[in-house]
Amino acid sequence: MKFLVSVALALALLTLESVLVKQAGLELGRIDVTVVLVAFLALRASLLEGTFSAFSVGYLLDLMSGQPTWLYTFLAVFIFLVGRLVPTFVEVRGPLAFALFAMGADVGHSLLATFFTWLTVKEDGPGSQLAEMPLQVALTGLAALALYPLLRRFEASQERPAGLLR
Repeated sequence: MKFLVSVALALALLTLESVLVKQAGLELGRIDVTVVLVAFLALRASLLEGTFSAFSVGYLLDLMSGQPTWLYTFLAVFIFLVGRLVPTFVEVRGPLAFALFAMGADVGHSLLATFFTWLTVKEDGPGSQLAEMPLQVALTGLAALALYPLLRRFEASQERPAGLLR
């Protein structure tokens, strides 16, 4: 069930993000709401359900971004798998800790996306993308703070006993 909810939520948030970025006049800036969803899935979803959800969320971002094919799909699954390791080292509870976790995931996601885009598309250097990254990470942190109660509400409505792959 988290799969369907995360895909529907990703589609709605990507649509909202594109409208908000356009209305705010941010030509190149983004709010990585998909990274917020993948970060939440890394903390709360089972391995199988989270991997499928991250794949689908990344694929939706691939469709809507116009970047090289499968880039964001790969990065979403990669961020999900790396994000599953974080709770073994750091306790991520509460909205502020989650926002910091999502911001860290966004830094890694943005750096990898910039690097792989630079490898495949030889137009400009990565300077312009790196220059806007602090604004993007800050906006992603604010989005994580705003989305945390909503994501927790969806999680609470879908509680079930822990499965074999948890």
